[in-house]
Amino acid sequence: MITREHCAILDAGDPLAHCRARFDLPPETIYLDGNSLGAMPANVPARMKIALEEEWAQGLIRSWNDADWYPAPQRTGNKIAKLIGAGQDEVIVADSTSVNLFKVLVAATRMREGRRVILAERTNFPTDVYIASSVAQMTGCELRCVDPDEVLASIDETVAIVSLTHVNYKSGKRYDMEAVTRKAHEKGALVVWDLCHSAGAMPVHLNRCEADFAVGCGYKYLNGGPGAPAFVFVAKRHLPDMRQPLTGWHGHAKPFEFTHDYAPHAGIDRMLTGTAPQLGVIALEAALEAFEGVDLEVLRAKSVALGNLMIDLADQQLAGLGCTLASPRDASQRGSQVSLAHEQGYAVMQALIARNVIGDFRAPDILRFGFAPLYVRYIDIWNTVAELKNILETRAWDNETFLTRKSVT
Repeated sequence: MITREHCAILDAGDPLAHCRARFDLPPETIYLDGNSLGAMPANVPARMKIALEEEWAQGLIRSWNDADWYPAPQRTGNKIAKLIGAGQDEVIVADSTSVNLFKVLVAATRMREGRRVILAERTNFPTDVYIASSVAQMTGCELRCVDPDEVLASIDETVAIVSLTHVNYKSGKRYDMEAVTRKAHEKGALVVWDLCHSAGAMPVHLNRCEADFAVGCGYKYLNGGPGAPAFVFVAKRHLPDMRQPLTGWHGHAKPFEFTHDYAPHAGIDRMLTGTAPQLGVIALEAALEAFEGVDLEVLRAKSVALGNLMIDLADQQLAGLGCTLASPRDASQRGSQVSLAHEQGYAVMQALIARNVIGDFRAPDILRFGFAPLYVRYIDIWNTVAELKNILETRAWDNETFLTRKSVT
């Protein structure tokens, strides 16, 4: 029998407990939605104040040089590289995840001429499928979507690109990156990984797995703020040969010579398109300081422990109340989230949020709880399940306020 006191003891021995102070969190709120929008690191407002009041207001355009604005996408990319197992100058911050996915899918198909299949999965985040579908139409390829359990068996000599999300946004199920990448390479295909639900929550080993390309957002577990710019990884071995389709001036070898003909930058800068969303890049760069001194294996150990605790407490407290586990029970197959299914999932989540327990809902019936190990506590999991049990037992969710759908779920 797990008790509240047991959770308090776990918090007292947590080697990452001190990291919670690095975030500006509402004191009476349990925040389990870092897999949708990360909490704000406490150092970001001061950095933005300088960027706004000194660098922009006073420095004006001089700040591109004097405040070192111009190389911020490269600097920030190098910080992210340390979190995803990439080398320096293999990651750069640019655009959105969708735009970066478009770039790398087109570039990858160009590197596999003669092959006409982009392999994806049916349960992937919709924008990944939409982008892949558009790329397939433009390049004369076929987008072939299969069930997650069929991916490995579906990789054959017809496949040009395997495009997958490392951790599924809805279930939290995690792919074996090394096994998938190895099989793809054995069959002559390239792999594009979406890291939106893994970067910053668990170790990722892109180079150890010999990954080809990866994309990810800056606003979830990296805590860069709403709409933060995304990042893109290209393995250094591919940089000389890859040609991305959005050939904007910041991807040029010599952008300030303003020549008429395009010549791509020799390195990762070729993945840039237009001028960086500078304030967003500055906020993300500052936010990444929250990871300083953090051992990613320790981070992962806490993530696993939080997820296991959530599942064990759900088994203990929610039996017979209509909730079922929608995530893998085996932590080795799970990212940093636990999803529960309930036929009134939307209203139940709204009732939780009204009690300052914030997760989110994904159609048709998923209550999603994301665990950002830097600031989520074990006692938060206990209190979440306790509130959820009360809501289900009392049917507190069953009123018009909670049943009425809002624009963002």
